[in-house]
Amino acid sequence: MGLSDDKDRIVINVGGIRHQTYRSTLRTLPGTRLSWLAEPDAPNHFDYDAKIEEFFFDRHPGVFAHILNYYRTGKLHCPADVCGPLYEEELAFWGIDETDVEPCCWMTYRQHREAEEALDSFGGGTLLDLGNDDPEPEAEHAEGDDVDEMTRRLAQADCPDARHGSLWSRWQKRVWALFEDPYSSRYARWVALASLFFILVSITTFCLETHEAFNPIINRTEVELVDNVTVEHTYPEVETVAYLTYIEGVCVVWFTFEFLMRITFCPNKLDFIRNALNIIDFVAILPFYLEVGLSGLSSKAAKDVLGFLRVVRFVRILRIFKLTRHFVGLRVLGHTLRASTNEFLLLIIFLALGVLIFATMIYYAERIGANPNDPRASDHTHFKNIPIGFWWAVVTMTTLGYGDMYPQTTSGMLVGALCALAGVLTIAMPVPVIVNNFGMYYSLAMAKQKLPKKKNRHIPRAPQPGSPNYCKSSISSQHQSPIPHDDVFEIKFQGDNTRHTLCNRL
Repeated sequence: MGLSDDKDRIVINVGGIRHQTYRSTLRTLPGTRLSWLAEPDAPNHFDYDAKIEEFFFDRHPGVFAHILNYYRTGKLHCPADVCGPLYEEELAFWGIDETDVEPCCWMTYRQHREAEEALDSFGGGTLLDLGNDDPEPEAEHAEGDDVDEMTRRLAQADCPDARHGSLWSRWQKRVWALFEDPYSSRYARWVALASLFFILVSITTFCLETHEAFNPIINRTEVELVDNVTVEHTYPEVETVAYLTYIEGVCVVWFTFEFLMRITFCPNKLDFIRNALNIIDFVAILPFYLEVGLSGLSSKAAKDVLGFLRVVRFVRILRIFKLTRHFVGLRVLGHTLRASTNEFLLLIIFLALGVLIFATMIYYAERIGANPNDPRASDHTHFKNIPIGFWWAVVTMTTLGYGDMYPQTTSGMLVGALCALAGVLTIAMPVPVIVNNFGMYYSLAMAKQKLPKKKNRHIPRAPQPGSPNYCKSSISSQHQSPIPHDDVFEIKFQGDNTRHTLCNRL
């Protein structure tokens, strides 16, 4: 029995750490790289040292310990001290599906992808130079990168035809980066500052137009023909001072110029039209031109449309969202709200249930001890019906307490106290998750901004067997060429009994 165990035993050296297991253990997951080691001809296709009878792989030894434990126990866990992309590459090399990760570690495993998506969305955080003369382009990015990443690459002329394309192609990339990415060049920052200035001026003008000092009352005279008799009617009307309209006109001219330049030089017109910020730009610009065009008409229909346009001018306040192009903090807030959608829905559901319960309770609690001569039992209380109690429950559960409605009976006060306590607990439950999301996105945004530009260029070479680069091109292949044993050497550090085996070619 002992001799049989010795024949079934196999030694695998991963990154200098020797692991011993049984071939029967490796056969538990057929179709994986380790299961191929259990085949009789495995020494002919892998790096095998016949003298010490062990296979060698120049891979991450810490991750391999968890992978080998998966063969032993049937449960795949994710180490907390290993970066997610590295663990993902190791799983791909050993031929293990990522969906085999246990539920307890799935969120830990997925964190790196969420971080990568967030980092991509915060693109443009480093200052780029349009005059970069580096002849070696960086590696091509995967398809599906967001607009910010595309802008960064265009600003760096980081695509194959950036320097040898047509005149239109070169200018399209530069002008698009000029208006879209404030960090692409010095001139782009000036354009961003100008856009920021006009946004603030437009919002200030919008607010001042509602102040009484800028809306004097004038007497407007209207001539009307009644039975061939000319009758003059004089009626008061509020009119905004003209210079605020002129200031708004100058701002709209800049926004129009900016919008036309961006849509003209946009690399993808369809994505540009679908973008929410671009829709806001168009909707905020259009009413001004319609109002100017209809202001000279005197027909009743034109005046009705003009009055409607003056009402919908509030869409100009939506220009505040354009600040997200210039302030990372606003983008962090947007990503936080988007990532916390489930928590907000949970908060709304909890709040709706509490409002319904406590509005009903306060309605009946206030009727205890009512005047017998009052048929409706509502003369002594503010809560005439349950729908009115909805407002009181919302105000109380959110700890606002306007004081317009309050219980006047002992039982009603008890219900009010319970409503306030329930509101505090209801709001406090989802808030930590939202705060954690904000902290995560803020730290990623700061990391993206402080990330230095990579300057070191490595000489490209052919992937070597057993190296991390080699595994990317040989994941789908069943066998790999062996490394001569002369290229393998060992390093032993002082005070450390572990021997680290490395490949001389690396």
